[in-house]
Amino acid sequence: MKLQYKILFIVVALVGLSSCNDFLETVPDTRVYLQNLDQLEQLLVSGYADNSYTVIGELSSDNVDDLNSPDATGIRYNYSPADRYHEQLYRWEDVDLSISEQNCPSAVWESYYKAIAIANMVLEVVDEMESTGEIEGTPMTPRDRSRLAAVKGEAYLIRAYHHYILAQIFCMPYRGPELSKQELGIPYATEPETSLKPHYERGTLQETYDKIEADLLMGLANVSDDYYEVPKYHFNVAAANAFAARFYLAKREYEKVVQYATASFKGNDPATMRNDFWDLAEEFYDEDEAARYYTSVERPGNYMLIDTYSTWLRSYGGRFWTHRDAASATIYGSGPTWSRLMPSFGSHLYGSDSYGYILSCNCWEQFEYTDKIAGIGYVHMVRNEFTSQETLLFRAEANLFLGNIDEAFNDLYIWNHEHIMQREISTNYGSMNELDKEKITSFYIRADRINAGNTAYPIVYKFHIDEVCPSDKYHVTNEIEPYLQCVQHFRRIQTVHMGQRWFDIKRYGFSIKHKWGKDDVVVLQPCDKRYAMQIPDEVIGAGLEPNPRD
Repeated sequence: MKLQYKILFIVVALVGLSSCNDFLETVPDTRVYLQNLDQLEQLLVSGYADNSYTVIGELSSDNVDDLNSPDATGIRYNYSPADRYHEQLYRWEDVDLSISEQNCPSAVWESYYKAIAIANMVLEVVDEMESTGEIEGTPMTPRDRSRLAAVKGEAYLIRAYHHYILAQIFCMPYRGPELSKQELGIPYATEPETSLKPHYERGTLQETYDKIEADLLMGLANVSDDYYEVPKYHFNVAAANAFAARFYLAKREYEKVVQYATASFKGNDPATMRNDFWDLAEEFYDEDEAARYYTSVERPGNYMLIDTYSTWLRSYGGRFWTHRDAASATIYGSGPTWSRLMPSFGSHLYGSDSYGYILSCNCWEQFEYTDKIAGIGYVHMVRNEFTSQETLLFRAEANLFLGNIDEAFNDLYIWNHEHIMQREISTNYGSMNELDKEKITSFYIRADRINAGNTAYPIVYKFHIDEVCPSDKYHVTNEIEPYLQCVQHFRRIQTVHMGQRWFDIKRYGFSIKHKWGKDDVVVLQPCDKRYAMQIPDEVIGAGLEPNPRD
């Protein structure tokens, strides 16, 4: 059948298709006539999941507290959760409530496999174009071949990335080449679906990571910045390398982490890609203006932006949020160079330690009206999915395990320095100072920072990464541990409200606890089977093997 007459349908057995139009760029039809490069590029706009894993990650992590649980003074409230399944996530229970809500596990599973299906459709057509050497019956020019390679690279990266996030949520953390053969993976979809009930196997976690790596390397070999009007809405060179650094950090292949993290800076000094947001915080009129700037393509440290549908911000002030101890351990608390520091916006100083401070720049709601008179539309949250700041911390962690403490410290210094505000925001909230090694070693060994039994949300945790992912070469030593604590603390602050802390908890092997209600405490031990969220009930019902439970 000639390509120009070939009609492709998105038919995916693992998902049901339902979505609103994309907020950043729009492809309105799921029935697509793929005839040329413009159409392939346009279809890939829809190749990014529009459901967010933020809610799953945050409620599972130590970044939230339960206001229905008594604080140190005995004060507690009687709030309802923003959604019923939030309670199940917070208690690390298998989720079977609100299975259609846009950020629940079922919806995330569906949205991510839909994105994978689009990537597979594009790759099928790319293969056909490459085999014929023609587009719409005309031989490809050198520019056509270059554009086609870029499309191919983006599609492979999309497929690798979405499988990677699914593995982070629904699988145990990567455990090395041997132990990972004993853990369940996820179905790895590599071809467009043409039947209604295909049979899938989960395979092993090692097999999943092997396939992700193969796709990632293929994407890296072909990715380009040359053919997109706004590269930061797509996988571009910087974002692809940042993704590679994140992937190899999970595998503890630290030389590659340094290699790809450095490549993401594209020859620039990372200090020149600094987080200028903190210099400007006082000049923003309100939180909306601050959030739009923080997630703008103009900021050099923003590698890739993904538009998602999320009402996570509406949990603010409710039962579960970055309240109390969780706030004190992150955005409202102390660090090696600061004490109770948070930015102001215009005349506002937003939030409190009791009810939770919103770091509005990275999770603020951006509303798309479909009818302003009726006040209806879609709730968006634009994710800074890859940034120079987070990638800098990838490199710092890798250098610590490689024994390069000075190099790691230099990256930590840059991260700290760029958060020093150039203006005094309020004498009540202090200021940040420059970082030095003594501040790191003294702050992160204090007994009151450690995960003791009487501290619900500490800053310092015991690392079990050597048990989670054993290595003959790399170990947590007394020399590097304070710096490693600094890295995980800075990353926790960098990604708060975004869901990525949960992935760090799993790979570090942290034991965390959630205070629940009046007098209950739920504890998650290192390598707990609940590290792997249960796959959706409807997928289990279709015959896919569930995650084991103790």
